[in-house]
Amino acid sequence: MTLLTVKDMATRLQVKDKTIYAWTSQGKIPCVRVNGVIRFDAREIEHWLQTCHVPIGLPCTSSRRKRRGSATSVDHLIERAKREVYTSHGETRPVASPDGKE
Repeated sequence: MTLLTVKDMATRLQVKDKTIYAWTSQGKIPCVRVNGVIRFDAREIEHWLQTCHVPIGLPCTSSRRKRRGSATSVDHLIERAKREVYTSHGETRPVASPDGKE
C-alpha cells in the first residue's frame, strides 16, 4: 500500500492543501487516518478518479466553461473530480453550526 500525504494530493489534483483538508472532513475524497494524520491510499485515489471519469469526446454537461486546447486523460479526471467535490456555490467548507460551536 502506497500512502500519499495531503501535500502529495494537493499537487496531484492541482488544488490547495486546505481544499484537500476540507474534502476529507466532508467525506468527499477517500482517506485514512494514521494516528490522527491524514493519508491517501494511492490505489483508492486512482479508483476514485476513475469514478469521476468522463469519456473523451462526450460533450461537457456544464455550460459554465469550455475546455481549451488538448489535455491529457488525467487532466480530465482531475477536473471532473474537482467538479464532483465542490458545492454548487464553489464552497468547500462545511456550513458552521447555528450556535457558533464547531
